[in-house]
Amino acid sequence: MIEADVIIIGAGASGLMCAAEAGKRGRKAIVLDHANKAGKKILMSGGGRCNFTNYEVGPDNYISHNPHFCKSALSRYTQWDFLALVGRYHIPFHEREHGQLFCDESARDILNMLLSECNNAGVVIKLNTSIDTIEPASNKGFHLKTNKGNYICQSLVVATGGLSIPKMGATPLGYKIAQQFGITVWPTRAGLVPFTLQPEDKAKFSTLSGIAVLCVISNKSRSFRENILFTHRGLSGPAVLQISSYWRPGEEIMINLLPDMNLSVELKSKRQQKIKSKMKTCLDSYLPKRLINSLFTDDVLESSLQDLSDKQIEQISKQIHNWTIKPNGTEGYRTAEITSGGVDCEAISSKTMESKAVPGLYFIGEVLDVTGWLGGYNFQWAWSSAWCAGQYV
Repeated sequence: MIEADVIIIGAGASGLMCAAEAGKRGRKAIVLDHANKAGKKILMSGGGRCNFTNYEVGPDNYISHNPHFCKSALSRYTQWDFLALVGRYHIPFHEREHGQLFCDESARDILNMLLSECNNAGVVIKLNTSIDTIEPASNKGFHLKTNKGNYICQSLVVATGGLSIPKMGATPLGYKIAQQFGITVWPTRAGLVPFTLQPEDKAKFSTLSGIAVLCVISNKSRSFRENILFTHRGLSGPAVLQISSYWRPGEEIMINLLPDMNLSVELKSKRQQKIKSKMKTCLDSYLPKRLINSLFTDDVLESSLQDLSDKQIEQISKQIHNWTIKPNGTEGYRTAEITSGGVDCEAISSKTMESKAVPGLYFIGEVLDVTGWLGGYNFQWAWSSAWCAGQYV
């Protein structure tokens, strides 16, 4: 029987951060993970550069059935606190659009920093270790049986992540642990994920694969101004990933392909100037030719601007400014960057991340029902929730 003060299940972003913080307090902390390497998702994130936080972080950047839950952790361990840690390790980074911060060189810099923090704090990391059973210990705490021996601990931290990118080893273990101890788990679904299209739309737009356009994308509850990317499977790009977390099956999305101009006014002005152009020539100056050819029939594109009525111009403008499409679904967990839903925050202390009903049981990071926007927000939630738990486990 191996004894520890704290056992953390999951050697990802939140698990390593929490273990390091617990170790700094003199707690004997052991991290268990079924993978053969720690921090696999950190290494692949941000195209290998790890979008590790954002200059602008607030509760409005998160989705949860309890929208107030994330406020405490985000205010007690902020993006500036994490940046201070990054600074101590002299990790070079840069800002991209919307305040997103990426490593200059490699995501491995962030992982190596976390592993160094754990090492300096005396944390033990056990890989290739799968959990068989978890039971309450007779003298408080928890008794874990694994394929590599049995453990007993006072505090147990579930940092197992969600279901996204199963090839990286994602499993539902964290949700099963919560349910075993009577904690509600909200239904999960893929978040920050590309859309697939209805068969007729896929046939129509799959030829546009590789085209990216700045747009404003919206549904009934949200809108985002970002690039949309056409793929051979459907729609992707930052705009689509952002709105996907708010989208529900069967719902339409609206896309303004020219958010910085009023096409109707522009076309009427050209018509008034007696500009003799075909419609396709006019539209090709604003958007990629292949996109225009997919959105309009040949008779519209071949018509002369001078021959069009105000009503026809309005219809053409509406197709550009309010292109409405109903996704068939999403690509699912296979390509999703995050899992929406998860462990009910009502059952967890927002100060300590401890279960209100099961003393010594903690949940941090993605396993909780807290979903961040694209742009470093989910990593910041991992750091913040892990740091808070680390002060109490």
